[in-house]
Amino acid sequence: MYMDWDYWGKPLPSIGDPEAQLLIMGLAPAAHGGNRTGRMFTGDKSGDWVFRALHKFGFASSPDSHHRNDGMIIKNAYITGALRCAPPQNKPTISELANCQNYLLQEIQLLSNVKAVIAFGKIGFDTYLRALKILDIYTEKPRAKFGHNLEYGLSNETTLIGSYHPSQQNTQTGRLTEDMFNDVFRTALGCLDR
Repeated sequence: MYMDWDYWGKPLPSIGDPEAQLLIMGLAPAAHGGNRTGRMFTGDKSGDWVFRALHKFGFASSPDSHHRNDGMIIKNAYITGALRCAPPQNKPTISELANCQNYLLQEIQLLSNVKAVIAFGKIGFDTYLRALKILDIYTEKPRAKFGHNLEYGLSNETTLIGSYHPSQQNTQTGRLTEDMFNDVFRTALGCLDR
């Protein structure tokens, strides 16, 4: 399928605006998406959903992202992931998550304007909360629980919003529709206007 591509095949950097008010918390690079192209959510079906939504709501210059040199500009949003490398069988291990954790901790500390966080999937959601706990930012009890388009106000004055991951497993089965996905971005926009 991608036999003529030279794969990036190394850890992916996050992308976006360092002054962003919206943080997108993904899971991991897709084996034939970001792992191939060298940019988060670029060149795969999940990324098609992500960039369409980002463009629709004014965060991206284009609804399409196929390679890292396509001129994509991300405005007021920053995309990161729980993992920087594609995990075997698309299933991250605890040790892989721990290996990438320090990058996320540094990003959270540097991204001082974030007001809303959209976390894709339970792993993205839990990884973000775990990072906040390590940084002594989130200590609320009871702990926030993942759910699609559920929002939680956090003690660092941000709102965490859960979203089903736009993986083909969710989008092709109808568990996640484009309207449901867009609703998450509408919720996030509402947080930015507060």
